[in-house]
Amino acid sequence: MGKECYYLSWILKFHLLLVLIQLVDSGSTIRFLPGFQGPLPFELETGYIGVGEAEKDQMFYYFIKSESNPEKDPLLLWLSGGPFCSSFTALIYENGPIAFKAEEYNGSIPSLVSTTYAWTKVASILYLDQPVGTGFSYSRNPLADIPSDTGVAKPVNEFLHKWLDKHPEFLSNPLYVAGNSYSGIVIPTIVQEISNGNHLDSKPQINLQGFVLGNPATDTDIDLNSRIPFAHGKALISDEHYESLKRSCQGNYISVNPRNTKCLKLLEDFKKCVSGISEEYILKPDCMWLYSCMANLHSLSEYWANEKSVRKALLVNEGTVRKWIRCNTEIAYNKDIRSSVPYHKYISIEGYRSLVFSGDHDMLVPFLGTQAWIRSLNYSIVDDWRPWMVQNQVAGYTRTYANKMTFATVKGGGHTSEYKPVETYIMIKRWLSGQPL
Repeated sequence: MGKECYYLSWILKFHLLLVLIQLVDSGSTIRFLPGFQGPLPFELETGYIGVGEAEKDQMFYYFIKSESNPEKDPLLLWLSGGPFCSSFTALIYENGPIAFKAEEYNGSIPSLVSTTYAWTKVASILYLDQPVGTGFSYSRNPLADIPSDTGVAKPVNEFLHKWLDKHPEFLSNPLYVAGNSYSGIVIPTIVQEISNGNHLDSKPQINLQGFVLGNPATDTDIDLNSRIPFAHGKALISDEHYESLKRSCQGNYISVNPRNTKCLKLLEDFKKCVSGISEEYILKPDCMWLYSCMANLHSLSEYWANEKSVRKALLVNEGTVRKWIRCNTEIAYNKDIRSSVPYHKYISIEGYRSLVFSGDHDMLVPFLGTQAWIRSLNYSIVDDWRPWMVQNQVAGYTRTYANKMTFATVKGGGHTSEYKPVETYIMIKRWLSGQPL
């Protein structure tokens, strides 16, 4: 009996240990967040994945499981732009299931409320803070290399493989790499990296199906040169001014010969004309007196994320990030990809689906430039320019190409989907399900 009790005691201890391990593994599940009343009505997980040499680079993520059918719904890997803008930006302002309540900051923890048109209703989304130094991602290597456009793909691919190793239930889900703004430069490189890894028969295979880009920076010259014809089309400059610019600058408004004084003078006049206009959304009002403006709402994320109770709830490693900044533009970064069009040409051959959409009131990355680089890929049109509708109203215009790329404008939209959440939600829902917009 003594031996039986002894072995029974060890078996019980062993099972208790397994339970404790499971509790630790599931400890990254967040059920409550400061500022939100009651338990979260969705499944949120946060954590770190170590990448690089000795896993010294710790990449922080927020994962929200699909609220519909997580076993089969697509998995989106979301990367915000900047560079160095935390993907919490997208979660809280653009397509996640919670948002800050539009109210003046009074020194307490900003209030969170549920949203109606979250993309997580149709997909699981893995929001990643990258590169290291973004959001809550950090490095234990004081001599780490300066991050760069070309250096992003490998660690993100490594992160994704390791995350899927820990979440094998999502290996069979269709994967789309998604993001907006400056992430349009690096996402094609990441898609290519993942695709190349699949061709090498690496285990496990990632079920990569394509990518989604919103108002994506793509080609520096094309994007920037499209701002002046865009401004003319929106009546921000006169016909005469535009015609003079075209004649004097010959369509090149970026690399101007210093001796071309007439072009330089016209460009100075152009800057004065648009100096009071928001490049991200030309319809945006002056935010000085309106607290509901996006600029003021964006500041709430920094108040919130720097609260001790918030960091504790998110399971942030203490002492790793002194101050959370939504877009940390002061960090050194090497922009060594001037155009991601060559990557688009490569991944188009691989046959991946893609959705590229543009708010048609964004002057930061105008839809004119996006259409121009898409045309440069030289694929034939299979579904020509037509309106797409939401509730019997025109929500934008769309066109589909032979390389499985769908381009869409969002009527009245700005640089991100936060300006038109209803329309962009319906757009992504249709596209992910394979329906025409």
